[in-house]
Amino acid sequence: MRGKHYIYAGAVGLAVAAALSLSVSQADTRRTHGLPRFAVDGSWPKMPLPSAGDWGTPLVLSTSTGKPKPWSTGEVAGTCIDSRDHVFIVTRGNLVNSPETLDSVPAAPVIEFDTAGNVANAWGNRNVLPNGIHGCFVDYQDNVWIAGNGDGIVQKYSHNGTLLLQIGTRGVCDNPPANACGNSGANPLANQSKTLLNQPANMYIDPDRDPVTGERGSIYIADGYGNHRVVVFSASGTWLRQWGGVAGTMNSVTDSPGLFASGDGGHPHCITIGNDDLVYVCDRADDRIQVFTKTGVLQRIIPVVPGTGVTLGIGGAPGLGTAGSAWDLAFSNDDRQTFMFEADGGNEILHIMDRAMGTILSGFGTPGLQPGQFTFLHSVALDSKGNLYTGETINGRRIQKFTRVDCDNGRGRGNDNCDD
Repeated sequence: MRGKHYIYAGAVGLAVAAALSLSVSQADTRRTHGLPRFAVDGSWPKMPLPSAGDWGTPLVLSTSTGKPKPWSTGEVAGTCIDSRDHVFIVTRGNLVNSPETLDSVPAAPVIEFDTAGNVANAWGNRNVLPNGIHGCFVDYQDNVWIAGNGDGIVQKYSHNGTLLLQIGTRGVCDNPPANACGNSGANPLANQSKTLLNQPANMYIDPDRDPVTGERGSIYIADGYGNHRVVVFSASGTWLRQWGGVAGTMNSVTDSPGLFASGDGGHPHCITIGNDDLVYVCDRADDRIQVFTKTGVLQRIIPVVPGTGVTLGIGGAPGLGTAGSAWDLAFSNDDRQTFMFEADGGNEILHIMDRAMGTILSGFGTPGLQPGQFTFLHSVALDSKGNLYTGETINGRRIQKFTRVDCDNGRGRGNDNCDD
Protein backbone atom coordinates (compact mmCIF):
# COMPACT_ATOMS: atom_id res chain seq x y z
CA MET A 1 0.00 0.00 0.00
CA ARG A 2 2.90 2.35 -0.64
CA GLY A 3 2.18 5.83 -1.87
CA LYS A 4 -1.20 6.01 -0.16
CA HIS A 5 -2.22 8.25 2.70
CA TYR A 6 -3.58 6.14 5.55
CA ILE A 7 -6.55 7.28 7.57
CA TYR A 8 -6.91 5.44 10.86
CA ALA A 9 -10.31 5.18 12.48
CA GLY A 10 -9.50 4.58 16.13
CA ALA A 11 -8.52 6.68 19.13
CA VAL A 12 -8.14 9.77 16.99
CA GLY A 13 -11.72 9.32 15.80
CA LEU A 14 -12.91 9.06 19.40
CA ALA A 15 -11.18 12.31 20.19
CA VAL A 16 -13.02 13.90 17.27
CA ALA A 17 -16.29 12.52 18.61
CA ALA A 18 -15.52 13.91 22.05
CA ALA A 19 -14.74 17.29 20.54
CA LEU A 20 -18.17 17.24 18.99
CA SER A 21 -19.65 16.68 22.47
CA LEU A 22 -20.81 13.21 21.46
CA SER A 23 -20.87 10.49 24.10
CA VAL A 24 -19.26 7.11 23.35
CA SER A 25 -20.10 4.25 25.68
CA GLN A 26 -17.57 1.78 27.10
CA ALA A 27 -18.87 -0.86 24.70
CA ASP A 28 -18.29 1.51 21.79
CA THR A 29 -14.76 2.20 23.03
CA ARG A 30 -13.93 -1.48 23.02
CA ARG A 31 -15.38 -1.81 19.55
CA THR A 32 -13.06 0.83 18.09
CA HIS A 33 -10.42 -1.89 17.65
CA GLY A 34 -12.69 -3.32 14.94
CA LEU A 35 -13.32 -0.04 13.15
CA PRO A 36 -12.47 -0.06 9.44
CA ARG A 37 -9.34 1.70 8.20
CA PHE A 38 -9.15 3.54 4.91
CA ALA A 39 -6.42 4.97 2.69
CA VAL A 40 -7.11 7.60 0.07
CA ASP A 41 -6.10 6.33 -3.38
CA GLY A 42 -4.72 9.29 -5.30
CA SER A 43 -4.32 7.15 -8.44
CA TRP A 44 -8.06 6.56 -8.82
CA PRO A 45 -9.67 7.33 -11.20
CA LYS A 46 -7.07 7.05 -13.94
CA MET A 47 -6.13 10.30 -15.58
CA PRO A 48 -6.46 11.85 -18.05
CA LEU A 49 -10.17 11.50 -18.64
CA PRO A 50 -11.32 11.05 -22.24
CA SER A 51 -11.45 13.95 -24.66
CA ALA A 52 -13.97 15.67 -26.89
CA GLY A 53 -15.20 13.21 -29.48
CA ASP A 54 -14.95 10.19 -27.16
CA TRP A 55 -18.06 8.26 -26.03
CA GLY A 56 -20.33 10.27 -28.30
CA THR A 57 -19.38 13.74 -27.08
CA PRO A 58 -18.97 16.44 -29.75
CA LEU A 59 -15.49 16.80 -31.22
CA VAL A 60 -13.98 20.18 -30.32
CA LEU A 61 -10.35 20.95 -31.20
CA SER A 62 -8.15 23.30 -29.21
CA THR A 63 -6.93 26.29 -31.20
CA SER A 64 -3.67 26.21 -29.23
CA THR A 65 -2.80 22.51 -29.56
CA GLY A 66 -4.90 21.32 -32.46
CA LYS A 67 -5.92 18.33 -30.34
CA PRO A 68 -9.35 17.42 -28.95
CA LYS A 69 -10.10 19.35 -25.79
CA PRO A 70 -10.10 17.25 -22.58
CA TRP A 71 -13.19 16.53 -20.51
CA SER A 72 -13.98 18.42 -17.31
CA THR A 73 -16.71 16.97 -15.12
CA GLY A 74 -18.00 20.05 -13.42
CA GLU A 75 -19.68 19.11 -10.15
CA VAL A 76 -19.89 15.39 -9.33
CA ALA A 77 -23.44 15.25 -8.05
CA GLY A 78 -23.82 11.53 -7.31
CA THR A 79 -21.89 8.27 -6.97
CA CYS A 80 -23.34 4.77 -7.27
CA ILE A 81 -22.02 1.25 -7.84
CA ASP A 82 -23.24 -1.70 -9.93
CA SER A 83 -23.04 -5.46 -9.38
CA ARG A 84 -19.54 -5.64 -10.88
CA ASP A 85 -18.20 -2.91 -8.60
CA HIS A 86 -18.14 -0.48 -11.50
CA VAL A 87 -18.56 3.06 -10.20
CA PHE A 88 -20.95 5.51 -11.85
CA ILE A 89 -20.80 9.26 -11.39
CA VAL A 90 -23.34 11.79 -12.63
CA THR A 91 -21.74 15.08 -13.61
CA ARG A 92 -23.23 18.51 -14.00
CA GLY A 93 -20.80 19.72 -16.66
CA ASN A 94 -21.04 23.26 -15.29
CA LEU A 95 -17.54 24.41 -16.15
CA VAL A 96 -15.89 27.41 -14.55
CA ASN A 97 -15.96 30.42 -16.85
CA SER A 98 -12.33 30.68 -18.01
CA PRO A 99 -10.14 28.77 -18.05
CA GLU A 100 -12.26 25.58 -18.04
CA THR A 101 -14.70 26.90 -20.63
CA LEU A 102 -11.78 27.80 -22.90
CA ASP A 103 -9.45 24.82 -22.61
CA SER A 104 -11.89 21.92 -21.91
CA VAL A 105 -15.38 20.66 -22.66
CA PRO A 106 -18.10 19.25 -20.40
CA ALA A 107 -17.70 15.54 -19.77
CA ALA A 108 -20.45 13.09 -20.60
CA PRO A 109 -23.23 13.38 -17.99
CA VAL A 110 -22.86 9.76 -16.83
CA ILE A 111 -19.41 8.15 -16.55
CA GLU A 112 -18.81 4.50 -15.64
CA PHE A 113 -15.41 3.50 -14.21
CA ASP A 114 -14.11 -0.05 -13.92
CA THR A 115 -12.49 -1.30 -10.70
CA ALA A 116 -9.09 -0.03 -11.82
CA GLY A 117 -10.45 3.48 -12.37
CA ASN A 118 -10.52 3.42 -16.18
CA VAL A 119 -13.51 4.85 -18.02
CA ALA A 120 -15.53 1.82 -19.14
CA ASN A 121 -18.48 3.69 -20.63
CA ALA A 122 -20.07 7.12 -20.73
CA TRP A 123 -23.43 8.35 -21.94
CA GLY A 124 -26.27 10.81 -21.48
CA ASN A 125 -28.07 13.66 -23.21
CA ARG A 126 -28.30 16.79 -21.08
CA ASN A 127 -31.40 17.87 -23.02
CA VAL A 128 -33.20 14.75 -21.78
CA LEU A 129 -31.62 14.17 -18.37
CA PRO A 130 -32.93 16.14 -15.37
CA ASN A 131 -31.82 19.72 -14.98
CA GLY A 132 -29.52 20.03 -11.98
CA ILE A 133 -28.46 16.38 -12.05
CA HIS A 134 -28.33 15.15 -8.47
CA GLY A 135 -28.23 11.65 -6.97
CA CYS A 136 -27.76 8.34 -8.75
CA PHE A 137 -28.64 4.77 -7.77
CA VAL A 138 -27.99 1.39 -9.39
CA ASP A 139 -30.82 -1.04 -8.68
CA TYR A 140 -30.83 -4.83 -8.23
CA GLN A 141 -31.19 -5.27 -12.02
CA ASP A 142 -28.24 -2.95 -12.74
CA ASN A 143 -30.44 -0.17 -14.07
CA VAL A 144 -29.22 3.37 -13.37
CA TRP A 145 -31.55 5.91 -11.74
CA ILE A 146 -30.94 9.66 -11.78
CA ALA A 147 -32.69 12.53 -9.97
CA GLY A 148 -32.53 16.28 -10.56
CA ASN A 149 -32.66 19.01 -7.96
CA GLY A 150 -33.36 21.65 -10.58
CA ASP A 151 -36.26 19.76 -12.10
CA GLY A 152 -39.27 17.61 -11.33
CA ILE A 153 -38.22 14.19 -12.57
CA VAL A 154 -36.59 10.91 -11.61
CA GLN A 155 -35.43 8.75 -14.51
CA LYS A 156 -34.59 5.07 -14.92
CA TYR A 157 -31.99 4.09 -17.52
CA SER A 158 -30.64 0.77 -18.68
CA HIS A 159 -27.04 0.07 -17.70
CA ASN A 160 -25.92 1.46 -21.06
CA GLY A 161 -28.10 4.54 -21.10
CA THR A 162 -31.49 3.76 -22.67
CA LEU A 163 -34.32 5.66 -20.96
CA LEU A 164 -36.76 3.12 -19.51
CA LEU A 165 -39.04 5.09 -17.16
CA GLN A 166 -39.64 8.64 -15.99
CA ILE A 167 -41.56 9.79 -12.93
CA GLY A 168 -42.74 13.39 -13.11
CA THR A 169 -42.70 15.95 -15.91
CA ARG A 170 -39.57 17.78 -16.99
CA GLY A 171 -39.78 21.44 -15.95
CA VAL A 172 -43.13 21.03 -14.17
CA CYS A 173 -43.11 20.63 -10.38
CA ASP A 174 -45.48 19.85 -7.51
CA ASN A 175 -45.82 23.49 -6.44
CA PRO A 176 -49.31 24.79 -7.35
CA PRO A 177 -50.71 26.95 -8.72
CA ALA A 178 -47.84 27.90 -11.06
CA ASN A 179 -46.08 24.52 -10.70
CA ALA A 180 -42.72 26.25 -10.84
CA CYS A 181 -39.75 24.21 -9.65
CA GLY A 182 -38.35 25.51 -6.37
CA ASN A 183 -38.74 25.46 -2.62
CA SER A 184 -42.43 25.05 -1.85
CA GLY A 185 -41.92 26.13 1.78
CA ALA A 186 -45.20 25.98 3.65
CA ASN A 187 -47.36 26.04 0.50
CA PRO A 188 -50.39 23.93 1.60
CA LEU A 189 -51.00 22.86 -2.00
CA ALA A 190 -47.53 21.35 -2.42
CA ASN A 191 -46.19 17.99 -1.23
CA GLN A 192 -49.36 16.28 -2.43
CA SER A 193 -49.14 15.36 -6.11
CA LYS A 194 -49.40 11.70 -7.13
CA THR A 195 -47.77 12.38 -10.50
CA LEU A 196 -45.42 15.34 -10.02
CA LEU A 197 -42.22 15.79 -7.99
CA ASN A 198 -40.39 18.96 -6.93
CA GLN A 199 -36.60 18.92 -7.18
CA PRO A 200 -36.03 15.34 -5.97
CA ALA A 201 -32.65 14.71 -4.38
CA ASN A 202 -32.24 10.93 -4.51
CA MET A 203 -33.99 7.57 -4.70
CA TYR A 204 -33.73 3.93 -3.58
CA ILE A 205 -35.22 0.96 -5.41
CA ASP A 206 -36.31 -1.82 -3.06
CA PRO A 207 -35.35 -5.32 -4.27
CA ASP A 208 -37.73 -6.89 -1.73
CA ARG A 209 -41.50 -7.15 -1.83
CA ASP A 210 -43.50 -4.05 -0.96
CA PRO A 211 -45.36 -4.37 2.38
CA VAL A 212 -48.58 -3.14 0.76
CA THR A 213 -48.58 -4.35 -2.85
CA GLY A 214 -46.39 -7.45 -2.45
CA GLU A 215 -44.48 -6.48 -5.60
CA ARG A 216 -40.74 -5.91 -5.96
CA GLY A 217 -39.07 -2.73 -7.12
CA SER A 218 -40.90 -0.01 -5.17
CA ILE A 219 -39.29 3.38 -5.80
CA TYR A 220 -38.57 5.43 -2.65
CA ILE A 221 -37.83 9.08 -3.50
CA ALA A 222 -36.38 11.81 -1.28
CA ASP A 223 -38.50 14.54 -2.84
CA GLY A 224 -36.31 16.94 -1.66
CA TYR A 225 -35.14 20.40 -2.56
CA GLY A 226 -38.56 21.80 -3.48
CA ASN A 227 -40.85 19.41 -1.64
CA HIS A 228 -40.25 18.00 1.83
CA ARG A 229 -41.55 14.46 1.69
CA VAL A 230 -40.69 10.85 1.06
CA VAL A 231 -42.88 9.51 -1.74
CA VAL A 232 -43.13 5.89 -2.87
CA PHE A 233 -44.08 4.69 -6.35
CA SER A 234 -44.54 1.20 -7.75
CA ALA A 235 -42.00 -0.28 -10.15
CA SER A 236 -44.19 0.91 -13.01
CA GLY A 237 -44.40 4.47 -11.66
CA THR A 238 -47.78 4.48 -9.91
CA TRP A 239 -48.05 6.51 -6.67
CA LEU A 240 -48.35 4.28 -3.59
CA ARG A 241 -47.90 6.42 -0.47
CA GLN A 242 -45.95 9.28 1.09
CA TRP A 243 -45.01 10.92 4.38
CA GLY A 244 -43.26 14.00 5.70
CA GLY A 245 -43.84 17.72 5.64
CA VAL A 246 -42.15 20.95 6.66
CA ALA A 247 -40.41 21.32 10.02
CA GLY A 248 -39.64 24.62 11.73
CA THR A 249 -36.50 25.72 13.55
CA MET A 250 -35.92 22.93 15.97
CA ASN A 251 -33.87 20.76 18.25
CA SER A 252 -32.55 17.91 16.13
CA VAL A 253 -33.92 15.21 18.46
CA THR A 254 -37.07 16.41 20.17
CA ASP A 255 -38.85 18.73 17.72
CA SER A 256 -40.72 18.14 14.46
CA PRO A 257 -40.31 14.34 14.39
CA GLY A 258 -40.93 12.85 10.97
CA LEU A 259 -40.78 16.24 9.24
CA PHE A 260 -38.00 17.80 7.18
CA ALA A 261 -36.14 21.11 7.04
CA SER A 262 -38.00 23.73 5.07
CA GLY A 263 -35.26 25.55 3.16
CA ASP A 264 -33.49 24.73 -0.09
CA GLY A 265 -30.43 23.78 1.95
CA GLY A 266 -32.28 21.27 4.09
CA HIS A 267 -34.96 18.76 3.12
CA PRO A 268 -34.77 14.98 2.67
CA HIS A 269 -31.41 14.68 0.88
CA CYS A 270 -30.69 10.93 0.91
CA ILE A 271 -32.71 7.75 1.24
CA THR A 272 -31.73 4.11 1.66
CA ILE A 273 -33.14 0.90 3.16
CA GLY A 274 -31.17 -1.21 5.62
CA ASN A 275 -31.05 -4.93 6.25
CA ASP A 276 -33.40 -4.21 9.16
CA ASP A 277 -36.07 -3.39 6.53
CA LEU A 278 -36.23 0.22 7.70
CA VAL A 279 -35.97 3.38 5.59
CA TYR A 280 -33.15 5.78 6.54
CA VAL A 281 -33.62 9.37 5.35
CA CYS A 282 -31.14 12.26 5.63
CA ASP A 283 -32.87 15.37 6.99
CA ARG A 284 -29.96 17.55 5.91
CA ALA A 285 -30.29 20.97 7.52
CA ASP A 286 -31.93 19.48 10.62
CA ASP A 287 -28.67 17.55 11.22
CA ARG A 288 -30.30 14.19 11.61
CA ILE A 289 -31.15 10.85 10.04
CA GLN A 290 -34.76 9.82 10.46
CA VAL A 291 -35.67 6.13 10.36
CA PHE A 292 -39.09 4.91 9.24
CA THR A 293 -40.89 1.70 8.40
CA LYS A 294 -41.60 1.22 4.71
CA THR A 295 -45.08 2.60 5.31
CA GLY A 296 -43.78 5.78 6.93
CA VAL A 297 -44.06 5.10 10.66
CA LEU A 298 -41.23 6.93 12.44
CA GLN A 299 -39.00 4.56 14.43
CA ARG A 300 -36.07 6.65 15.62
CA ILE A 301 -34.10 9.84 15.08
CA ILE A 302 -30.29 9.77 14.84
CA PRO A 303 -28.56 13.14 15.35
CA VAL A 304 -25.41 13.69 13.31
CA VAL A 305 -23.74 16.98 14.34
CA PRO A 306 -26.36 19.34 15.81
CA GLY A 307 -25.52 23.00 15.39
CA THR A 308 -24.27 22.59 11.81
CA GLY A 309 -27.47 23.44 9.94
CA VAL A 310 -30.55 25.17 11.30
CA THR A 311 -30.56 23.25 14.57
CA LEU A 312 -29.31 24.68 17.84
CA GLY A 313 -25.67 24.12 18.73
CA ILE A 314 -23.74 23.82 21.97
CA GLY A 315 -25.51 25.58 24.85
CA GLY A 316 -28.47 26.43 22.67
CA ALA A 317 -26.41 28.69 20.40
CA PRO A 318 -27.63 29.18 16.81
CA GLY A 319 -26.22 26.71 14.30
CA LEU A 320 -23.48 27.44 11.80
CA GLY A 321 -26.14 27.98 9.17
CA THR A 322 -24.48 25.73 6.57
CA ALA A 323 -26.46 23.18 4.61
CA GLY A 324 -26.32 20.82 7.58
CA SER A 325 -24.52 17.60 8.50
CA ALA A 326 -26.76 14.80 7.15
CA TRP A 327 -26.02 14.53 3.42
CA ASP A 328 -25.64 10.91 2.34
CA LEU A 329 -25.41 7.44 3.85
CA ALA A 330 -24.01 3.98 3.12
CA PHE A 331 -23.95 0.85 5.29
CA SER A 332 -21.08 -1.56 5.93
CA ASN A 333 -21.27 -4.91 4.14
CA ASP A 334 -21.70 -7.23 7.12
CA ASP A 335 -25.15 -8.73 7.66
CA ARG A 336 -25.74 -6.58 10.76
CA GLN A 337 -24.60 -3.46 8.92
CA THR A 338 -22.63 -2.54 12.00
CA PHE A 339 -21.35 0.76 10.60
CA MET A 340 -22.90 3.67 8.77
CA PHE A 341 -20.68 5.86 6.61
CA GLU A 342 -22.25 9.31 6.68
CA ALA A 343 -21.24 12.17 4.39
CA ASP A 344 -21.25 15.46 6.32
CA GLY A 345 -20.73 18.25 3.81
CA GLY A 346 -21.38 20.93 6.41
CA ASN A 347 -18.24 19.95 8.33
CA GLU A 348 -16.40 18.19 5.45
CA ILE A 349 -16.12 14.89 7.34
CA LEU A 350 -16.95 11.30 6.43
CA HIS A 351 -18.32 9.96 9.73
CA ILE A 352 -18.13 6.31 10.78
CA MET A 353 -21.19 5.71 12.92
CA ASP A 354 -22.52 2.81 14.96
CA ARG A 355 -25.77 1.97 13.20
CA ALA A 356 -27.50 0.40 16.21
CA MET A 357 -26.40 3.04 18.74
CA GLY A 358 -26.53 5.98 16.35
CA THR A 359 -23.26 7.37 17.71
CA ILE A 360 -20.28 8.75 15.81
CA LEU A 361 -17.30 6.46 16.44
CA SER A 362 -14.76 8.06 14.18
CA GLY A 363 -14.30 9.74 10.84
CA PHE A 364 -11.90 11.37 8.45
CA GLY A 365 -11.62 14.48 6.32
CA THR A 366 -11.02 18.20 6.71
CA PRO A 367 -11.92 21.13 4.46
CA GLY A 368 -9.57 21.38 1.51
CA LEU A 369 -8.67 20.24 -1.96
CA GLN A 370 -5.85 17.80 -1.22
CA PRO A 371 -6.33 14.02 -1.41
CA GLY A 372 -8.34 12.93 1.61
CA GLN A 373 -9.81 16.38 2.15
CA PHE A 374 -13.28 17.48 1.07
CA THR A 375 -14.89 20.54 -0.47
CA PHE A 376 -18.69 20.23 -0.51
CA LEU A 377 -18.69 16.53 0.27
CA HIS A 378 -21.97 15.44 -1.29
CA SER A 379 -22.27 11.68 -1.70
CA VAL A 380 -20.80 8.36 -0.57
CA ALA A 381 -21.05 4.83 -1.97
CA LEU A 382 -19.60 1.48 -0.89
CA ASP A 383 -18.43 -1.42 -3.10
CA SER A 384 -18.40 -5.14 -2.29
CA LYS A 385 -14.82 -4.96 -1.00
CA GLY A 386 -15.70 -2.27 1.52
CA ASN A 387 -14.04 0.59 -0.38
CA LEU A 388 -15.68 4.02 -0.22
CA TYR A 389 -16.23 6.49 -3.06
CA THR A 390 -17.14 10.11 -2.39
CA GLY A 391 -18.43 12.80 -4.73
CA GLU A 392 -17.98 16.56 -4.29
CA THR A 393 -19.91 19.47 -5.78
CA ILE A 394 -19.57 23.29 -5.94
CA ASN A 395 -15.80 23.91 -5.65
CA GLY A 396 -14.83 20.27 -4.99
CA ARG A 397 -15.97 18.82 -8.35
CA ARG A 398 -14.36 15.37 -8.09
CA ILE A 399 -14.68 11.75 -7.00
CA GLN A 400 -12.27 10.17 -4.51
CA LYS A 401 -11.67 6.52 -3.62
CA PHE A 402 -10.85 5.42 -0.08
CA THR A 403 -9.52 1.87 -0.04
CA ARG A 404 -10.38 -0.30 2.93
CA VAL A 405 -7.02 -1.57 4.15
CA ASP A 406 -7.79 -3.73 7.19
CA CYS A 407 -8.10 -6.98 5.20
CA ASP A 408 -11.85 -7.11 5.73
CA ASN A 409 -14.52 -6.21 3.21
CA GLY A 410 -17.10 -6.03 5.99
CA ARG A 411 -18.07 -9.67 5.67
CA GLY A 412 -14.98 -11.10 7.33
CA ARG A 413 -13.17 -11.78 4.08
CA GLY A 414 -10.09 -10.16 2.57
CA ASN A 415 -10.58 -7.25 0.20
CA ASP A 416 -7.52 -7.92 -1.99
CA ASN A 417 -6.00 -4.63 -0.83
CA CYS A 418 -4.33 -5.79 2.37
CA ASP A 419 -0.97 -5.08 3.93
CA ASP A 420 1.52 -7.92 4.24
